[in-house]
Amino acid sequence: MNGPMLKEPATVGSAEFFARGRARLSFDVPPGLVDPNIIPRTGDSGNDRMLEIVAQEQPVRPAAVLIPVVDHREPTVLLTQRSPHLSSHAGQISFPGGKIDATDASPLDAALREAWEEVGLKRDFIEPIGYLDLYGTAFGFRILPTVAKVKPGFSLKINEGEVVDAFEVPLAFLMNPENHQIHTKEFRGMDRSYYAMPFAERYIWGATAGILRVLYERIYLP
Repeated sequence: MNGPMLKEPATVGSAEFFARGRARLSFDVPPGLVDPNIIPRTGDSGNDRMLEIVAQEQPVRPAAVLIPVVDHREPTVLLTQRSPHLSSHAGQISFPGGKIDATDASPLDAALREAWEEVGLKRDFIEPIGYLDLYGTAFGFRILPTVAKVKPGFSLKINEGEVVDAFEVPLAFLMNPENHQIHTKEFRGMDRSYYAMPFAERYIWGATAGILRVLYERIYLP
């Protein structure tokens, strides 16, 4: 995992959050999104070794997700709960997103398309800020997240074939390192770490929590 756990909670306000995002992020697409020889690095030796093994065994699966930060007075992050019938990450808490199609002009375009298809979030409400770091998973996905500012007042239409619910979690909760639990899981005899951020009855973990941790490190740390 990247960086040590910090004891002090983050104290970045809404305006500063988006300002830092615009300053620190860009829309440059990392070559590792499609190049199997480039392994996304997490800083955790178990995770990095797992990603090396996965890259050797299956083709790269480029994917894109949207991190929709809703610009309330107290900002929130819009998350979804995936359908229990999906072939990967079934039932888990996720961001709107999915695999990048050949018809998508860019990973950003894929993320916006998926947000519309999954929960009916219109592009008119979305202001893209920039790409976060590339994130690899044990399923072989290379996920490129787009951080976005979302204007309040939108209405959603859930595509129940893909997600069963959409809900908002306070950004302050997700960006507070005191809520970033580190758990371990065995992968072929190796221990690999993963983040979990339980919120009320929602268990946010795995890739979603890992991407949120990367967001914290990129925006909140000096």
